[in-house]
Amino acid sequence: MKKILVVTGDAGESYETLYAKHRFAEEGIQTTIAAPSKKLLNLVIHDFEPGWDTYKESPGYKLESDITFDDVDSTAYDAILILGGRAPEYLRHNQKLLQIVKSFDEQGKWVFAICHGIQILLAAGLGSGKNITCYEHVRFEVESTGGTYCEQEAVRDGRIVTGQTWQSHPDFYREVFKCLAD
Repeated sequence: MKKILVVTGDAGESYETLYAKHRFAEEGIQTTIAAPSKKLLNLVIHDFEPGWDTYKESPGYKLESDITFDDVDSTAYDAILILGGRAPEYLRHNQKLLQIVKSFDEQGKWVFAICHGIQILLAAGLGSGKNITCYEHVRFEVESTGGTYCEQEAVRDGRIVTGQTWQSHPDFYREVFKCLAD
């Protein structure tokens, strides 16, 4: 059975988290939700409203994390999925998490990131020279760390797959599952 480490925290995107957990379960793939602490996480909903220049945030579902970053053994997983929401804004400063993301890359495992989750990917130093898509307002970070911003819903560059937002789920997960089938 394949195993995926799913990274989020308080203010992680609710729909991205639940969609991932359910979609992987549907395919018989085990997920482990990793966060800074083992607790009931307060997820959020980011939605796009007409007339707004950016997304709006509302409280979302709650979900229990399975393990802490300190408990992660990257050798036990086939891939890592870094989710968006507002959580990456503070998680990208967690040195243990950055080591975990780098470890997946160094082992030649799949690294998946969507929306603001790309901020963690970039903080781990994995964006330079890569074609990356993300939420449009993270574009500056992609380009300032040496990556090339792409406007597609989902982009695969080597063993890294990125997606723009939860609205990109069909294209993003189609690519994710192609990778996992390899």
